[in-house]
Amino acid sequence: MRTIQFREAIAEAMSEEMRSDESIYLMGEEVAEYNGAYKASKGMLDEFGEKRVIDTPISELGFAGVGVGSTMTGNRPIIEFMTFNFALVGIDQIINNAAKIRQMSGGQFKCPIVFRGPTASAGQLAATHSQAFESWYANCPGLKVIVPSNPYDAKGLLKSAIRDDDPIIFMESEQMYGDKGEVPEGEYTIPIGVAEIKREGSDVTIVSFGKIIKEAYKAADTLAEEGISCEIIDLRTVRPMDSKTIIESVKKTNRLVVLEEAWPFGNVATEITYQVQSHAFDYLDAPIVKLNTADTPAPYSPVLLEEWLPNSGDVIKAVKKVMYR
Repeated sequence: MRTIQFREAIAEAMSEEMRSDESIYLMGEEVAEYNGAYKASKGMLDEFGEKRVIDTPISELGFAGVGVGSTMTGNRPIIEFMTFNFALVGIDQIINNAAKIRQMSGGQFKCPIVFRGPTASAGQLAATHSQAFESWYANCPGLKVIVPSNPYDAKGLLKSAIRDDDPIIFMESEQMYGDKGEVPEGEYTIPIGVAEIKREGSDVTIVSFGKIIKEAYKAADTLAEEGISCEIIDLRTVRPMDSKTIIESVKKTNRLVVLEEAWPFGNVATEITYQVQSHAFDYLDAPIVKLNTADTPAPYSPVLLEEWLPNSGDVIKAVKKVMYR
């Protein structure tokens, strides 16, 4: 094992797959000459050249469409959005073309494309640059949605995503690109649609994904000092969702808290809540608690932003609530 940054894990995954398959290329704003807005494609232009690492104009609808169309001629593009907030400009290509090509062509065309880039808040970037759209894309049949929380998962899942024949939404975080973690020296992949129990526990299940899961780890450490044992599940893939792992955990702990960096209405936590009450209702000793951002656009003020985001203190309160403590 070796320790690398999240951005390096992303670059390694793309580079390794591009070395083994010439139909794979990377396209997006500043991915080439600038080595990526977050240096997640550092060195790739030098290795693969300008025909496979392609800088684009600021036109998400245009280069998303080029990517989708190129899958129909045998290519496997990786389309980088500087942030998924900008993906809204190209969402017609993602929803109305990428997600539907296979069905609308009667199976004649597959659409092996990865749309990747940062999601959710990244500090003081204000309301239009701090949005989490995981549940939006997960709501669309035909798309798979992946949100890793560490370098190991990011590399293994991105390699699987690039090899997959379906369109993938691969969501990262600007605040995680510098995070370090252990990654194997050799080849490995992680299957799409499989959650992981990151921390074993017996008193309560906490489900989360992406960078906000760090708050769950902090809360679990504090709660352990009080004798409360938290089981933490990293969803990793939002769609397809690994409901089985969550349900089996709830059957053991009898309590559930879901932590998600998204608005509270109709989100991933809502679907998890429905799945658990449908398949493990009799095992619940308390109502499920879901923690989300405030139901407002993200504020610019650092003081308001801190209040807007769920944090470890909120997790601690939620755990004690489901434990009636």
